[in-house]
Amino acid sequence: MAGTPRVLRAMNDRAALDLLLEHGPLSRTRLGRLTGLSKPTASQLLARLEAAGLVVATGTGADRPRDGGPGTGGSGADGTGTGRPGPNAQLYAVDPTAAYAAGLDVTPERVLAAVADITGRTVGEHAVPTPGRRAAQPVVRQVTAALDGAAKAAGLTRSDVHRLVIGTPGAFDPTTGRLRYASHLPGWHSPTLLDELAAALPMPVEYENDVNLAALAEQRLGAAKGHDDFVLLWNEGGLGAAVVLGGRLHRGFTGGAGEVGFLPVPGVPLVRHVTKANSGGFQELAGSQIIPRLARELGISPVPEGPYAEVAAALVARAAEVDSGAHRQLLSTYATGLATGIASLVAVLDPELVVLSGTALTAGGEPLRALVEAELAELAASRPRLVLGDVREHPVLRGALESALAATRDEVFDTLTLR
Repeated sequence: MAGTPRVLRAMNDRAALDLLLEHGPLSRTRLGRLTGLSKPTASQLLARLEAAGLVVATGTGADRPRDGGPGTGGSGADGTGTGRPGPNAQLYAVDPTAAYAAGLDVTPERVLAAVADITGRTVGEHAVPTPGRRAAQPVVRQVTAALDGAAKAAGLTRSDVHRLVIGTPGAFDPTTGRLRYASHLPGWHSPTLLDELAAALPMPVEYENDVNLAALAEQRLGAAKGHDDFVLLWNEGGLGAAVVLGGRLHRGFTGGAGEVGFLPVPGVPLVRHVTKANSGGFQELAGSQIIPRLARELGISPVPEGPYAEVAAALVARAAEVDSGAHRQLLSTYATGLATGIASLVAVLDPELVVLSGTALTAGGEPLRALVEAELAELAASRPRLVLGDVREHPVLRGALESALAATRDEVFDTLTLR
C-alpha cells in the first residue's frame, strides 16, 4: 500500500516520543530495546525527530543493561553478555521548548494560571485575586492577566502558548454556552463570555469542570492511575464528584454529572430550588461549611476565621491528630455524612475505586478515610476501594495542564512526524 512505510514511521516516531516522555533521556540502544527497533532504525528515527525539532541530545550517560540483568543469557549494554553498563552513550530527550500549554484554576477567590513545557514541567505560575461582586473585574481581564503573568514568569508571551484549559466550578452547558451549577462565581454567567474569551486569546481554549480536572490529575499521576472505573469525591469550597467510566469522564447531557452537592440525602431537610440556593442535601450534610458549625456545637475552640475550605481543613486535620472525645465526635459525624452520600453513588455506579480529594477530605488523612470506609461498609452493598488522593498541590490546575498537554502533544507530535 502506498504510504504504508510513512505511516509506520510516524507510528514508531510517536511511540518513541511517548517513551522519552515516560522514561526521560534515553540512548539509541535503550530506545531500540523499548521500541523493538534495531539500533540503525532507532538512529534514523532519532535523526528524524531531531530534524523536526522534537528531540535534542542531552549529553552522555551510562547505557542501561538489558532487563533481567546478569545471568539471564542476554547481551549486556557493552555487548559482552555480562549485563554490565557499557561506556557512556549519547542520550536524547524530548525538546522541552517544542511547545507550551497552559491551565487555569478558577475559584471565587482567585484565578491561578500555570504554563508547562511539552514534557509536563511547570515553568511559570501566576495568581490574580478575584474582586468581590461589588467591584467585579471583567472575567476576560482576569483570565488574560493570570495567563500573561504565568507566561511572563516562564519567559514567554501569550502567543507562545499552544493550548489553554480552564477549570471552573459547575459546567458550561453545551447547548447554551452558559455556566451552570456555579452561581457563586461572579462574572462567569454572561451568554457572550465564551465568545469574548475566544476573541481575546490566540490559542484554542477548552473549559472543564474543576472536579473533573482533579480526577484527570489522579488518573494520570495519582491514586487512580491504572483504573478505568472510579469516582472522585471532592470537598473544598463545595462538594462535588467526578465520574470516570471505561477510562473516560462522564459529563452528562448538560455537563452536570457529578454535581452531588445537590443530591437529596437523609439527615437534613429537603433543599428545594437548589440552583437558586446553590446548595442541596449532601452539601448541607457534609460540605465544608458544616465543619466550623459542628466544632462550635461540640465545644471545640478556637475555631479559626477564614474561607470555609481553609477552616474546615484546619479543623479536620486537628481532629485527626487529637485524641479527645469532641474531636473524635467531629471526625465520626463528618465521616457518617460523607459515607451517606457516597453510598448513593456506589449503589448507582458500582465503581472499582473511590478517591477522596480536596483539602477538607485529605486533611483528615488515614483516620478520616478509615472511618468513612467503615461507615460505607454498612451502608453500601458493594465494597469499592476507598483511597486518599495523591495529587495534593493544586490538583485542579494540574489536571488542566495534563488535559492541555495531552491535546498539545497529539497536535505537535502527529503533525510533525507525519510530514
